[in-house]
Amino acid sequence: MPNSSPSHSLLSEIESYCRQAGVAESTFGRQAVNDGKLCSRLRDGKNVTLATAERIRDYIRQNAPSRSNGSGGESARAAPPLASHEQVQERPADTESRPFRFYDNRQKYLTFVNTCNEKWKVAERASQELAHVRPSPPAFRIFDAGMGDGTVLSHLLCAMHRRFPTIPFFIVGKEISLEDVRLSLEKLPDRFVEHPSSVIIITNLYYAEAPWLMPKDVAKAAALNWLEVPLHGGCAHEYGEQLRGLEKDLVDSWQVRAGEKTGNPVYVRPSVLVIYREDHRFLLDDVIPHRGQASGGDYDLVLASQPWRARMGVEFKINRVLSPLVRCLRPGGRALTVQSYGEDPGLELIRKIWPDENPFTVNRHELIKTLKANLGRNARHYNFNAGSDAKSLMRYRMHTLPTEIDAAIGTSTLFAAWNAAIYVGQIEDERLEPVVSSGNYLRATADILHKHRGIWFNDETFVVSRRRGG
Repeated sequence: MPNSSPSHSLLSEIESYCRQAGVAESTFGRQAVNDGKLCSRLRDGKNVTLATAERIRDYIRQNAPSRSNGSGGESARAAPPLASHEQVQERPADTESRPFRFYDNRQKYLTFVNTCNEKWKVAERASQELAHVRPSPPAFRIFDAGMGDGTVLSHLLCAMHRRFPTIPFFIVGKEISLEDVRLSLEKLPDRFVEHPSSVIIITNLYYAEAPWLMPKDVAKAAALNWLEVPLHGGCAHEYGEQLRGLEKDLVDSWQVRAGEKTGNPVYVRPSVLVIYREDHRFLLDDVIPHRGQASGGDYDLVLASQPWRARMGVEFKINRVLSPLVRCLRPGGRALTVQSYGEDPGLELIRKIWPDENPFTVNRHELIKTLKANLGRNARHYNFNAGSDAKSLMRYRMHTLPTEIDAAIGTSTLFAAWNAAIYVGQIEDERLEPVVSSGNYLRATADILHKHRGIWFNDETFVVSRRRGG
């Protein structure tokens, strides 16, 4: 994955300038900021303050070398320096015609996951639901509606083992991204050691199909790619080796294409990956699913954390995602939904650039109202708990050290905060380009960080539970 850090971005601008101007990097460093070792420090991963970065960019703008227009005529104005490594990547030819796909951008996602504690907060909130669940034989059944990189699920599995150390687990995780499947598999070896009576299933099926591990379309069901992986050995290292050995199968099974209507990735081949320990096959005989059998549904707990793009309409969210998930609950089962809420410093930062921006248009109350209408008469079998704001809202933060938010904030902190804000706000790259080129976003980010001594975001949660007699 390309390095997209702010230091790397600034270094790319300097290297481009030096090539065009024909000057040595050490000379540039001395002339711009009186530091002949500037470039070598940036290559070593060192950061500079916002003021220093602005001095460097001002120097580049003021001393931009002229470029011939190719005919020996007048010189053309040099292009403004790029503020993001992403912008130097070649844009695909079909970008204009392809529908927007926010979650294509892996760099934003991974930076957000590693600099903010949302995943841990979601897992902590999901763990609270375990106190209200009464699993029935043969297993505690959980559906993770959007497994992501597996961070939430791995934390939740730890909490489940603590509360139910001897109960078999039947876990289904839906994930369309091959990269996220890889990251999730890396977190599983330890889970199989701690809780050997586990069956963990990963699938790329749609929300309306995944809980039952079977495509609705007859032709797709016939083409279902069913992979069963019994793990041999007795330690996490052995299990990890076997899971890493699935690379070729995963590449073949998790191919995607862009959906014609929404642009969201959809599977090319429906696939189900079933993983369990071979030495527990006998004990798990009633838990391990088999191809063609109705082994899904009837879940004790469904976790739907950020399962949709915030800007999608309420009907899409209910018809395509939430209604199928609620219908797969067993009596006494609970579905926890988590989505972005706004009204936080992250949204305040976005509105410094785009004053009228409002990506979070469908709140939990509207979702519940529409869900009830969708369920019709079956709604009487469910309880809907939106909760007060005090109980529903969940705050998570970007990690910062106490000394990072001072008069001169490092560019790495600024970049991480900006990235988190535009990721949560789901701002398209096309809208980012002019803002990033101007460099004003860094000053806006610094203002927010100083004002709030950091940056945080709000999620809202709500629970739909199926009545035990329903």
